[in-house]
Amino acid sequence: MANAASGMAVHDDCKLKFLELKAKRTYRSIIFKIEEKQKQVVVEKLGDPSQSYEDFAASIPADECRYAVYDFDFVTVENCQKSRIFFIAWVS
Repeated sequence: MANAASGMAVHDDCKLKFLELKAKRTYRSIIFKIEEKQKQVVVEKLGDPSQSYEDFAASIPADECRYAVYDFDFVTVENCQKSRIFFIAWVS
């Protein structure tokens, strides 16, 4: 586990799953949560590559805080297919 400056640990699986999303596009999204008892950030959910943004947004608990990454596909005005990975801090 890696320690963040805040003293909260980040489980190794968080980095591994992010690298899979980034390099292999294995997932559309990753939702992370803080495990209070273990004092660490862990992977809570992995989104299938076919997952829509609406499905992703609906999978985040409305009344709890989460971190997430989402791989967003879009087409530019020049008609080029692009992708950007967004980091999201969800605060209820």
